[in-house]
Amino acid sequence: MIIPELGPPKENIIVKANNLVKEFEGRRVLDNVSFEVKKGEVLVIMGGSGCGKSTTLRILIGLEKADEGNVWLFNENITAYDDKQFDAIRKRFGVLFQSGALFNSMTVGENVSLPLHQHTELDENVIQIIMRMKLEMVGLTGFEHLKPAEISGGMKKRVGLARAIALDPELVFYDEPSAGLDPVMSAVIDELILDLKKKMNITSVVVTHHMDSAFKIADKMVMLYQGRVLAYGTPDEIRNSDDPVVQQFISGSADGPIPYRTSRDLYLQTLAGIAEERIDTR
Repeated sequence: MIIPELGPPKENIIVKANNLVKEFEGRRVLDNVSFEVKKGEVLVIMGGSGCGKSTTLRILIGLEKADEGNVWLFNENITAYDDKQFDAIRKRFGVLFQSGALFNSMTVGENVSLPLHQHTELDENVIQIIMRMKLEMVGLTGFEHLKPAEISGGMKKRVGLARAIALDPELVFYDEPSAGLDPVMSAVIDELILDLKKKMNITSVVVTHHMDSAFKIADKMVMLYQGRVLAYGTPDEIRNSDDPVVQQFISGSADGPIPYRTSRDLYLQTLAGIAEERIDTR
């Protein structure tokens, strides 16, 4: 397992995390987590519930501050950025939240065009053209007049993705993009991620525990376990790891070092960690 060196990233590194530490009420959720993502790569962050995946994502997208360590995005150390400083960086990346995080009072088209209205001074006709182009990219041509309540869960994910790429970002973060989807729709989302990489050279960071999707889309993978980096490398390196925890997780076996029984106190701590790690999309 090769951990990135400390210090500023090289020019082709879009995302770099160095020794991230985060605690909640004395419980260490992240313990010296480090990784990096090159331009055009898809990095998958995986691990069981409560391992620190969502906390890591929150730190990367600026919703949470690390207690220790540094984060670079686009070769800028954003660790100590305030909201105003982070605004310029935020325009360069998109986020697909687990639920899609669509505004129910808006139409599909209004949801997708929202970033264009907020962050550009484009003419309304141009915004409408871009909005339709983004919906076409995710296979939803003609759906712009519907409300989120009128479309399926898989369609909501695709609308969320269309909104995430509305500003042509260099980087997209995905929080459990396959969660709650049937196998066919999960495959559709995987293909969209790969298509955006191929056509737009978009760099992606994907948080997931869906192993079929992870191995299909990833260039690099990092597995977190109890807040630490347990494995980091290419899909082949992860698949061939001799660590029994890694093998149990990727195989989904009930037998292995990851326990299914736990003490009451540890169970409550885990629940607290899961609750703290959920991304607030409201």
